Amino acid sequence: MMFEHAVMVTPQGGSSESTTDSPAGGGSTANFEAVDIVVLVLYFVLVLAVGFWSMWRTKRSTVDGYFLAGKSMTWWPVGASLFASNIGSGHLIGLAGSGAAAGIGAIAYEWNGLFMVLLLGWIFLPIYLASGVTTMPEYLQRRFGGRRTQLFIAVLSLFIYIFTKISVDMYAGALFIQLALQWNIYLAVVLLLSVTALYTVAGGLATVIYTDAAQTVIMLTGALILMVYSFVEVGGWNALMTDYPKAIPSERVPNSTCGVPREDAFHIFRDPVTSDLPWPGVIVGMSIPSMWYWCSDQVIVQRSLAAKTLTHAKGGSLLAAYLKLLPFFAIMLPGMISRILYTDDVACADPTLCTQICGNPVGCTDTAYVRLVMELLPAGLRGLMMAVMIAALVSSLTSIFNSASTIFTMDLWKTFRSSASEWELMIVGSQGGQLFIYIQAISTNLQPPVSIVFLMGCFWKRTNEKGAFWGLVVGLLVGCMRMLLDFIYPAPLCFERDNRPAVIKDVHYLYFSIVLSLITLVVVVGVSLATEEPTAEQINGLTWFTRFVHVERKELNLELVTPQTDEVAGRPDESSSTTPSGRRPSRLVSALYWLCGMDTRTKEGRKMPEIPAEPERNKLEENPSLQHLVNVNLIICLSVAAFVIGYWA
Repeated sequence: MMFEHAVMVTPQGGSSESTTDSPAGGGSTANFEAVDIVVLVLYFVLVLAVGFWSMWRTKRSTVDGYFLAGKSMTWWPVGASLFASNIGSGHLIGLAGSGAAAGIGAIAYEWNGLFMVLLLGWIFLPIYLASGVTTMPEYLQRRFGGRRTQLFIAVLSLFIYIFTKISVDMYAGALFIQLALQWNIYLAVVLLLSVTALYTVAGGLATVIYTDAAQTVIMLTGALILMVYSFVEVGGWNALMTDYPKAIPSERVPNSTCGVPREDAFHIFRDPVTSDLPWPGVIVGMSIPSMWYWCSDQVIVQRSLAAKTLTHAKGGSLLAAYLKLLPFFAIMLPGMISRILYTDDVACADPTLCTQICGNPVGCTDTAYVRLVMELLPAGLRGLMMAVMIAALVSSLTSIFNSASTIFTMDLWKTFRSSASEWELMIVGSQGGQLFIYIQAISTNLQPPVSIVFLMGCFWKRTNEKGAFWGLVVGLLVGCMRMLLDFIYPAPLCFERDNRPAVIKDVHYLYFSIVLSLITLVVVVGVSLATEEPTAEQINGLTWFTRFVHVERKELNLELVTPQTDEVAGRPDESSSTTPSGRRPSRLVSALYWLCGMDTRTKEGRKMPEIPAEPERNKLEENPSLQHLVNVNLIICLSVAAFVIGYWA
């Protein structure tokens, strides 16, 4: 039971991490010193330098330039950004806390994501490229026609960002800062939000990707250093394996299992009926929502679409997959070591005592990672780990904000403002990421219906708009009912009797994911077969089997008007330096235009004429030598993953 409170790392990264209300850190006594502050300052200088460098070199005055980094990214920043945007501050706290509470079981979510990010590169990305879309809701609009499915998914995506990503990452990052620096948690939230908003508004996706790449190096360096210190302190690998089962707190509730480590703590595949993570659910129920996150969520897809070629996008997926092996060693195992070193605090089992230690009667396992940082690391390295936590938070939030603003702009705003100029689209997108509020995390019962609709659209040509829409409606209604019951009937504490309804008590959430997927699948197939077939325009170039079918689509080119086009149109070029209102901007205003990526030569409401879109098949062409290289690496990566999973299964 404690595991479900400590962490539920689900495939929206998949991750919905710890939501403890701990105001304290389990007795951490170390304080930051001057050298730690210097390290933090150097971190901010580095990240700001990378951010301004990427702003300077990237064309941000177009929708593609702002939201897709001009489609010019190579494989390594794409892969690093995929990893960094997934590993948020909640990962560092939640995944380590899960290891402390229930062993290595939750790492299955990370390794499941490894396979899914490879599916994105080799299976789903070619479909996105062939369709020429910017967002997954836009893909569904082209695939099914109409607007209601697109709007439904766009609103749902924004809703999920608020309730399952932003709130948890903001809380986890602010909690870490509060524990380390003794700052007011609200002040920490405001400062963190200000930094991430600056990147999101000014830089666009290019800045987010390049800063993600820099912060990936910082995160991995800091986490691996802490891992080494943890293993040295505990006495090595054998000590971890033998001492973890003995890490039982001295004060427990009598005649209960509270505080006793699980017997299957070092196994990923666990009992299909009585365990916290039944193995059939891990294989099937976990994969369906994981596919939503890694193959259709805007945070992930947007980075792959920014790659300059399909081969570079595949290379980015490979790098991210290799990096997904590291959280097990760098985050989860240190969390388990923390339980061994600080058993009475981290693994406290008496609700009253836990409340005194960390303010949470359920348990204090979420303090495991923070405790290691504050107790084991010397001055300077503590500052580095603070930078690691901030890096994880900033990279995750900037990714979410940028992707959320893309969906809001391209799928919602353009729907109601179809004549919106390039300026208007970019201004709305810049501000969209700042409108989010941060409230408690919710369950992920909303993801399987979206996954099924997306899968059917990609691989079954007979799927039509009515089937997709009603599949979403029915699936989400069923999912919301389960989610509501979860809130009404929370899981009892380890010493309490479980009096919840059978549909919650006896149906594990991973099994419910399978049931919900089957319900959605039946509705999609049934309604699609009972209604009209989709048109050729809704199939050609939009499914896996028709991705090479060339379709001439007329698309509005929103490229900004240049002085050359002014001359062709017979207008004087001297007005090219004016603002959209026709007035020449001041130097201050010009500087603000540059900061936001706006071209002062733009004329409000003026667009290029409609031209045929680039032939879809050209986007799928790959250099044969590079294609063989990434395919060989795919086989190596899958072999390594299979070995690691098999070893711990």
